[in-house]
Amino acid sequence: MTTPRRALIIVDIQQQYFSGPLEIQFPAHAVSLPKIARAIDAAATAGIPVVAVQHSAGAGAPVFDPGTPAFALHPEVEQRKADSWKLLTKQYSSVYAGTDLAEWLRDREVDTVTLVGYMTNNCILASAVEAEFLGIHTEVLSDATGAVNIANDAGFADARTVHETLMALLNSNWARVATTQTWTEALASGHALSGSDLGSSAVAGAGRAALA
Repeated sequence: MTTPRRALIIVDIQQQYFSGPLEIQFPAHAVSLPKIARAIDAAATAGIPVVAVQHSAGAGAPVFDPGTPAFALHPEVEQRKADSWKLLTKQYSSVYAGTDLAEWLRDREVDTVTLVGYMTNNCILASAVEAEFLGIHTEVLSDATGAVNIANDAGFADARTVHETLMALLNSNWARVATTQTWTEALASGHALSGSDLGSSAVAGAGRAALA
């Protein structure tokens, strides 16, 4: 795949993620949000399709209630919104589940989606995994996404560990992971991002473990 037909998917960059228990911790939203804005601007310059997704948990829900200010897109996204964008509301983690996104992409002959937004450990992961079954290639921008600290009966992982582990996991199978800078250069040149695969990642992992 030397000339990807890309679309940028802006995932859940809603006010819900900028304060409270779901506030993005790593990379901090102060770091990731400017990268997201840069990706949006690069997509506009390149003329590729853009989709803005918002998550709804339904009226009266404790989070992602569409009747509350927390549901709104962040102003950095809202002010860039164009008439050409596809606006999408989802109820599941994956941007494809229960939506018409896959069909919309196929109608435009898009074969590669670039995911930016939140959270790495939920909607980004779920969307990349489902895309494999749908036959859609996925790119994930590591500095334009973000995770939260997680603790439950199975254990604890801080946001940095969550994010960095999932970036390595995604790059081993379900996505090509890159920085926003690398992606904007690839977008401008029309080139595909480089990536890894599960076999190569496993061999490299075994080698690193042996040196530890």
